[in-house]
Amino acid sequence: MPEPTTAPRPPTPRPEAVRAGPGASRPQRRSYPHVDGVEHRTVRAGAIDMHVGEAGDPEDEPLVMLHGWPQHWYMWRHLIPRLAQRYRVICPDLRGHGWSDAPASGYEKETLAADIAGLLDVLELEHVRLAGHDWGGLTGFLLCLRHPERIERFLALNILHPWPALGAGGLLRALPRLWYQLVLAAPGLGARLLTSRPAFVESLIRGGAARRDTWSAQELGTFSAALREPARAAASAAIYRSFLLRELLPIVRGAYRSQRLETPTLLLFGTEDPAIDAGALEGYEAYAPHMSVELVPGVGHFIAEEAPELVLERALPFFEEGA
Repeated sequence: MPEPTTAPRPPTPRPEAVRAGPGASRPQRRSYPHVDGVEHRTVRAGAIDMHVGEAGDPEDEPLVMLHGWPQHWYMWRHLIPRLAQRYRVICPDLRGHGWSDAPASGYEKETLAADIAGLLDVLELEHVRLAGHDWGGLTGFLLCLRHPERIERFLALNILHPWPALGAGGLLRALPRLWYQLVLAAPGLGARLLTSRPAFVESLIRGGAARRDTWSAQELGTFSAALREPARAAASAAIYRSFLLRELLPIVRGAYRSQRLETPTLLLFGTEDPAIDAGALEGYEAYAPHMSVELVPGVGHFIAEEAPELVLERALPFFEEGA
């Protein structure tokens, strides 16, 4: 892909040079993986210091991209150079991930959405385009519901929308797919696996893909290394524990059925995703009249890395619609 044209920016502090907020754990001294045109800084967003990777001309329209677990901003590496030719690309690390703070609490997905709203405030961004994968996708949906006036268009990747067609029976049938979430949420066990067994994280990533050769060993190590830090491992356990104990059942019972998604939305879904059944995406029309869903055969959970050219082919015209 051609390299983007980027405007010069003033030097920005490395994350480890910024004072952490109360109760937050700073990442250990890991270097950032390289992506052409990306510069890094840390921004105080609400109660946390949030790492942000940025590329493109700062005068261009902003595009915010939210990663999922067990990853961080680097999951967008194949898309950033092309998108940065048109947009100011902003890739934050969610709380507990990558180089952002990892406080002891606050891993409900509504809180993650509030963090991103705080980031938009600090960066003085009134309107943005938005993309989100996995937990970043659910965070994006909630951000659209909470702040519809700020999100112009939303691209969601391999995540359930907030109105899944599950029900009690469907939830029981889905539980075997969620075995890894039960392991990660288990007190002590999940965090210990992440800190001591990087191969566990790497096998989960490979196992979620239709093409197991999508990542190099170095790329996988970039993701597993972050989760070897105790605070980030504990954050991962908290993300899944809060979901399984406090969020999943209310969502299945219809916690968001009184709310409509007015943001124009495109949901791309790789049908080889072992964790999410594409059938659960059905029945959204009453709640999201401006959303369309495209099922992508032969692609697994990590669609932005398994099929980056396809994602770009869909994303670029979608983001330009209505401009």
